[in-house]
Order: sequence, then C-alpha cells, then structure tokens
Amino acid sequence: MATSKKASIKKNLIDDNQIISDYMNDVLLHNQEPKNIYIFCKNHDFNESDFYSFFGSFEALKNEIWVKFFDNALVIIEKDTAFESYADKDKLLTLYFTLFEIMTLNRSYVLFALKNNKEGIKNLKYLKQFRNRFKEYITAIIRESSTSSNEKFLKVIEPVFSEGAWIQFLLLLKFWNHDTSKNFEKTDILIEKSVNTVVGLLDTKQLENLLDLGKFLWKEKRK
Repeated sequence: MATSKKASIKKNLIDDNQIISDYMNDVLLHNQEPKNIYIFCKNHDFNESDFYSFFGSFEALKNEIWVKFFDNALVIIEKDTAFESYADKDKLLTLYFTLFEIMTLNRSYVLFALKNNKEGIKNLKYLKQFRNRFKEYITAIIRESSTSSNEKFLKVIEPVFSEGAWIQFLLLLKFWNHDTSKNFEKTDILIEKSVNTVVGLLDTKQLENLLDLGKFLWKEKRK
C-alpha cells in the first residue's frame, strides 16, 4: 500500500511523547477523551501497533502523563549541581515549586483530569504511579538526612513521613486547582508555609528519642 512521504516521516518519528502530546491536545480541543484507540490513531496518522508499543490502554497513557510530570521535574532539579547540598527544607521547596511549575504549563489538561475524576483527588487512580515515585523520592530524602542508624526505626517511620508528605501534596494540588490569584501567588505562599511542617516531620532523631522515652515509660508502668 502506498503512503505519502509526510505520513511515512510521521510514523518514523512517533514516540511516547508524541502520542501523549496528541492525546492531550485532543482532550483539550474536544473536551473529552477520544472514543477509542483506533479512531485516535487514525486521526493522527499512525498505526494502532505504534500506540500499543508504548501503552496498553488510554488508562496506562493517563498514568504515564503524571509520571512524565514528575520525571521532568527531576530532570530540572538535577541540573542544579548544588541541589545535593541543599537543606531538607530547600530540597522540598525545590521539588514542590518545580512540580507546580510543570503542572501550570499543563494546567488546562490537569484541570480537565481533576474535573473528570469522580472519586476526589485523593482517590485519583491516574496518580497511582506518580504517587509511588513521589513517596520514593521523599523516602530518599529521609534516608539522606536521617541521623538514625536504627534500621528498624527507619522502616517504620519512612512510610509515615512519605505518606504525610503525599497527603500534603494532594492538599496543595487541591488548593492550586481553585487558586485564581495572579501567577498562583497564594499557592506559592501555601507551599512555603506547608514545607515547614514536613521538615519538622523529617527530624527523625527527635522522634526516635520520643519513641524511646515512650518505651521506657511503658516498661516502668508495667513494673
């Protein structure tokens, strides 16, 4: 079957980023998801096999969009050679600000995704992989900054801290979703204020001392 030179070039250039870009454009232009993968591929002049070489479904694609947001944030962060020497507070500020800068660049799509989610932001299933990446990153920060050598203690505390940071991110996302201030200045203010809370949670040494005290008092009570 003969194909045009233009079509041939596009098929050669197709990759996951192009498919995601086409999908997001379709969603925003038509205010709805494409009817099916066949129609989507046909409209953008590439084969279904091209789509399935990267994604098993639209659901997988939507998950990957959020993962791309996070990965792009890390690429930007890692370009700063001084980042590793930052204090915990500055690392978290950099992460939050970078994530929200990227989401602001894609705000129309993010608002569409949040609006069409019927279960609330906390249960947004397309954030599952993003959530995992986020929590892993927070855990890495805890590991790097912790003064504790107690492995069992860290295994108990790390999930608590990372989940707390995740819930905080969701609250920030919900606030940003409704923020109408210029350049989302109110969101920036809330990020700065909320990071202080997370940094307080990252002080594992103080918490470990508190738990040790609790164990001591419990033993004394049972004597």
